[in-house]
Amino acid sequence: MNSATWQHLFGWRTAFDHPVTVGAVTGILATLAIAPLAIHALSRFNVISPKLHEELWLRWKSWLWLTAVMVGPILLGAAWVMIAVAVLSWFCFQEFARATGLFREFPIIAVVMVGIFALLIANVDHYDRMYFSLAALTSGVIAVVTLPENRPQGYLQRVALGIVGFLLFGYSIGYLGLMANDSRYRSLLILVLLSVELNDIFAYCVGKFFGSRRLLSNISPGKTVAGSVGALVLTTGLVIWMGKSIFAGTAMENYFSLLKLGLLISLLGQLGDLILSAIKRDIGVKDLGVCIAGHGGWLDRFDSLVLVPPAVYHFLSYELGPLGQDQAARIFTGG
Repeated sequence: MNSATWQHLFGWRTAFDHPVTVGAVTGILATLAIAPLAIHALSRFNVISPKLHEELWLRWKSWLWLTAVMVGPILLGAAWVMIAVAVLSWFCFQEFARATGLFREFPIIAVVMVGIFALLIANVDHYDRMYFSLAALTSGVIAVVTLPENRPQGYLQRVALGIVGFLLFGYSIGYLGLMANDSRYRSLLILVLLSVELNDIFAYCVGKFFGSRRLLSNISPGKTVAGSVGALVLTTGLVIWMGKSIFAGTAMENYFSLLKLGLLISLLGQLGDLILSAIKRDIGVKDLGVCIAGHGGWLDRFDSLVLVPPAVYHFLSYELGPLGQDQAARIFTGG
């Protein structure tokens, strides 16, 4: 491993070299600093109820460490991003397995665990072809691993749950780690995470003030058509604004390409949210976890992320050429 590769994986001294990273981190920290003052003022003037005040306070406290969990690895280096993504994938899959009853199927759980670890190895090694192959290979092993039990009852259900869980929460989210192999990974990942999280907030705020017509009332009663359209417009505008700096001097710099990227992120972010809402309604739970005060579980917080990473990765690879082509590949396996 040469010094440039080591610096990419573990170097933190270049964390603030890009203006987008500086601006985004500064804006996030400023928002976190101002938020408690705003909450206190709204409560003092009876704009919000005591119950809402308590909920907002809990959410603010949770966002303090959530911000550290999301932004910290990005600033520390690409390897830390890959590790953090693998841990997030495992936590999300665990919540899914517990909620659906899949946790009782130890062989499938073990295969998914190995699959997520293999995705991590592929990302750290920068072995793209290995990463892409793991969707089919892991799904195939999930399909056969319980056959020796000679238990056909429930076979289709447990295999389907295992494959869906791995593809959504292991393979799909794992693309964030794959993106970390690109030289622009810090600004790129901040763009993805910030736009996905704000996409939820935009949809909620616009829907709260202007929405009356429900989007899909049986799946997610709180979502409105106005909120969805508002999020599409505002998130796309955010992506265009940030993208002009991130992709300066490349084929992605033009407004039409950034428009497509923004619409892709907003639309798939909303669809990911709806997929998890449909799962929760199907199994009859409000939240899939309780580990994040005011938010629920990891999946309740990051549900909008499950479809976005692979779409962004392949869209940018189509527009710019394979992401990470400017970095060393197969670092440990020596391709």
